[in-house]
Amino acid sequence: MSQKNETLPLILALVITLGILGAGFWWFTNKGGVSLGDLKEEQSNENSPSTPQTNESVNSSTPKFSPPATVPAGTTVRINGSTSMVKINQGLKNSFEQQFSGTTVQTQAQGTGNGINAVLGGSADIAAISRPLTLDEENQGLVAVSVAQDAIALVVGVQNPFRRGLKQQQVIDIFTGKITNWSEISGQTGTIRVINRPDVSGTHQAFKELVLKGANFGNGSNFETMDRDATTPLLRALGTGGIGYATYAQVASQQTVRTVAVDGLTPEAPNYPYQRTLAYVYKEPASPAVQAFLGFASSSEGQRAIADSQ
Repeated sequence: MSQKNETLPLILALVITLGILGAGFWWFTNKGGVSLGDLKEEQSNENSPSTPQTNESVNSSTPKFSPPATVPAGTTVRINGSTSMVKINQGLKNSFEQQFSGTTVQTQAQGTGNGINAVLGGSADIAAISRPLTLDEENQGLVAVSVAQDAIALVVGVQNPFRRGLKQQQVIDIFTGKITNWSEISGQTGTIRVINRPDVSGTHQAFKELVLKGANFGNGSNFETMDRDATTPLLRALGTGGIGYATYAQVASQQTVRTVAVDGLTPEAPNYPYQRTLAYVYKEPASPAVQAFLGFASSSEGQRAIADSQ
């Protein structure tokens, strides 16, 4: 009998304790605004390392201006920059001027560096660029807006006997000057003439970072650097023993050159290794003309013009 009397208080104490714990848990998860999912997510975030920002994520963004309903007649937009974006510039110019009567889009293609300097100096409203902005350029108030993806193609003259592909390391060795004769990568012999673009070229800078992994171009006697950033003279200079590089959109339909596969992949392949982002750059604060043009570029009509140009 005494044993039963001792057991009953213990059971009652246990029930009361469980009730208190249950009430506390209910208040914590409901009234306190905290859920188990929140706790699990917070723990997961604490345990997982943060993803560092890359230059590309810092240097480019999605279009931030709304497509304009109207644009005042007399509006002029001045664009200068990368030769890689000549066709995109022209496509958007034609479509913009057609949709908004009385507007003018002036385009020049003097290279990414010159385009950026033109925006900073006030002689251009927008720079077309084919490389990421540097931190120094961003600190001067420049903002990049992504426009399209592009592939950098390796090209040789159509009469060049070399008809194989290259490995990425072979590309590095050719453009840094370690491989200088075709016999080192094929059955033919003869000096490999490397036709390079000038430093002002955004494609030059992108090639250096993307393809050469930051290494410098070679400077031997087999290297020839073009005086200006223009694709047509570069393609003409290839001859039967030269190799160069250009934005794929500019050489895809050319009959005088051939693209060279890299690791078995051609520039059309989605996993082709040499791909980069093309962008428009403006200086804050954006003028009404800049807002209108970049807003139009993000519209369905602008996107169609960009796709058609490529």
